[in-house]
Amino acid sequence: MATTELPVLTAKDFASDQDVRWCPGCGDYAILNQVRKVMAKVGARRENTVFVSGIGCSSRFPYYMSTYGFHTIHGRAPAIATGIKIANPDLNVWLVTGDGDGLSIGGNHLLHILRRNVNVKIMLFNNRIYGLTKGQYSPTSEEGKKTKSSPTGSLDMPLTPLSVALAAEASFVARGVDVDKDLAATLERAAAHRGSAFIEIYQDCNIFNHGAYQYATDKDTREDTIVRLEHGKPLIFGKNRDKGIRLNNAKVEVVDLNSGVKEDDLLFHDEHDEKLAFTLSRMRYPEFPEPMGVFYSVEDDCYEDLLEKGVKQAIEAKGRPSVQQLLEDGETYTIAG
Repeated sequence: MATTELPVLTAKDFASDQDVRWCPGCGDYAILNQVRKVMAKVGARRENTVFVSGIGCSSRFPYYMSTYGFHTIHGRAPAIATGIKIANPDLNVWLVTGDGDGLSIGGNHLLHILRRNVNVKIMLFNNRIYGLTKGQYSPTSEEGKKTKSSPTGSLDMPLTPLSVALAAEASFVARGVDVDKDLAATLERAAAHRGSAFIEIYQDCNIFNHGAYQYATDKDTREDTIVRLEHGKPLIFGKNRDKGIRLNNAKVEVVDLNSGVKEDDLLFHDEHDEKLAFTLSRMRYPEFPEPMGVFYSVEDDCYEDLLEKGVKQAIEAKGRPSVQQLLEDGETYTIAG
């Protein structure tokens, strides 16, 4: 029997025919380009790939991918994505959300898709602002943020998305920056992971919150303000690789490697250590360099696999269900004419 060899797809094959309607200079463009390249590199098939989104600037993402896609409603994308994965577990499902859509009205849905370990890859674009509705403060905006909806400064304490994901039992947690060279590698790791993969992406909104992450994107400063995570390796950073992170009385601190501190004294990254991952998620600039890369990665049973197993066991024990029998079983009522 003859077999047809599938064509090798390129990044251009994943670009739809839709005009991209983000503001010129928006960080979403960089993420879109990275995702298209990653899809080609990991051998994704357009007919087996689905992008799901909620509401917000980032949620236009499915229009720009030449795959299947669903632009759903505010905060409910995790529920739709879960349904898609349950209905067809062979599909590769990606969820695109933002700090408002995913952490405000959609916070509850996000928690449950993570704790269930549904095999969905979740990209949360975090620009620390509501961009689509013209610049109100979001759940990740810094305390005291002055916007149209908080002219004297926001009173809210910001959420830390990675800490939330870890607390919700996500099996893969990572962070990247829209224009950083390592984002693609992080997305590749997420694509290969079986289970709920959560990737926070620092994304610049150049209209309403431009420069929020300049410390992590400026080529002259970023190597001093971020630390790149590598499993099994010490946390070293700085332009000259002369700074490190170590534990001192159970607290992290920055040390100078030129002051006699040795690499063996530093904190070594372990992707399987949930407590370490949470500690790293609490490191914030400017007190600390902010970690980038994979914080946590473990293998566990996926929700859709457990569900399929449970259905098979129920059928074996009770037989294949009948809708008619379900309607007629139990107490029934006859209404006289």
